[in-house]
Amino acid sequence: MAKKTKREKEHFRDKLTTVDARGKRVWVYAKKIKGKYFTKRSWLAAFLLLIFYAGPFIKVNGEPIMLFDIMQRKFILFGVTFWPQDFHLILLSLITGIVFIVLFTVIFGRLFCGWVCPQTIFMEFVFRRIEYLIEGDAGAQRRRNNGPMNWDKLWRKTLKHSLFYLIAIITSLTFLSYVIDFERVKLLLLTGPLNEPGSFAALFLFAGVFYFVFAFFREQVCTIACPYGRLQSVLIDKKSILVAYDYKRGEPRGPIKSDGIENQGDCVACDSCVVVCPTGIDIRNGTQMECINCTACMDACDTVMRKHNKPEGLIRYDSEEGISTGKHSVFNTRSIAYSVVLLLLLIFVASLFSFRGSFEATILRSRGSMYQEYGTDSLSNIYNYNLVNKTNKAIDIEIKVESLPGRIQYIGGNQTVEVGSVGKGTFLIVLPTNGLSSSQTNVTLGLYMDGSLIETYQTSFVGPASLD
Repeated sequence: MAKKTKREKEHFRDKLTTVDARGKRVWVYAKKIKGKYFTKRSWLAAFLLLIFYAGPFIKVNGEPIMLFDIMQRKFILFGVTFWPQDFHLILLSLITGIVFIVLFTVIFGRLFCGWVCPQTIFMEFVFRRIEYLIEGDAGAQRRRNNGPMNWDKLWRKTLKHSLFYLIAIITSLTFLSYVIDFERVKLLLLTGPLNEPGSFAALFLFAGVFYFVFAFFREQVCTIACPYGRLQSVLIDKKSILVAYDYKRGEPRGPIKSDGIENQGDCVACDSCVVVCPTGIDIRNGTQMECINCTACMDACDTVMRKHNKPEGLIRYDSEEGISTGKHSVFNTRSIAYSVVLLLLLIFVASLFSFRGSFEATILRSRGSMYQEYGTDSLSNIYNYNLVNKTNKAIDIEIKVESLPGRIQYIGGNQTVEVGSVGKGTFLIVLPTNGLSSSQTNVTLGLYMDGSLIETYQTSFVGPASLD
């Protein structure tokens, strides 16, 4: 038998495993899996799902813990409200997030996809769990789908898809609660579809798309639609940490025979790693775009290795370089250095948000204006101010002269700045003439809210040139 060329060995990369030669969809029946990694992922998935569904009900100071109201240009993150004036923070956060994703992928490959991606969490820990419960494991599902329609098949399919769409509706309402607040969602439901046909149409449309993705499209999202899967292909290198098959230890593969075979690898060719894969690939072929690093093959292989009294880890987290050199170090100098950079990026973003004030003040002397005599012994300058209220309540800011004896005279009175709005006004700084020693005097202004000093502001006061 002729030895296969490298091109023939790599032929599997020329097509998707879920599409046959005629372009027809090949349905993936992933076998139910158990193992230590699956248990850890299950706990993490349960935690993330709890946060997602409970989020709209959690309030901080009367506001939802997270809200992304695009129409009102109001964003709340962990109880902190952000307005359009904070756009620079959002932009810097997005740039930092992109850098984080790139570095994270270079180090850890597609770890995000397997552990915290919403597509994986909903597919593997919600919809597929329901499918297993109603229709049985992979073999039972395949036999039922290939068989004729009967009562058993009808009621199981009806129940499964009804639950799928119910979850899609609940998830859509939850998602909507993050956009327009749960109280408005509740009001929408009480109002009814006859009074809000457009809103209900959008709700059911979103639920329909969500239902279609998890009931039918499934792993095609990861292999066709998701840009991150494509991005991974150009970011990972031989040092990136992946779910990898140790071909040096496993090859040549073959079933264990009673008489034994010399030089046979640890892989017993049971295909357990293939039948549990949610994207239908064979991890033994090497790194593939379809692999979402979900660890299902790791759990399946470890189970087989234990049965045959072989060491676990034939399929494990490792790098291509680690497999080829035998130096199985997940955290090397490179990964540690990149991880430190990621940590610094997170600290940077956190500091941006932590140092963000409750309001922003801009005070400028009116352009082109000169000093004016104010009474017989004082001079005045005119100033314009802008106050941006970033709190969740209306505020009154009082401005006082801190560094010199003097006072503030509002033109038109001080005003209340409403939530998320910008207050504008004009005032005079009045200083005694005998307190000025220069034509340009630095003045420190104090900004007070509820009688407490919350910020100081530096400006200049123009006097007569004769003072120089």
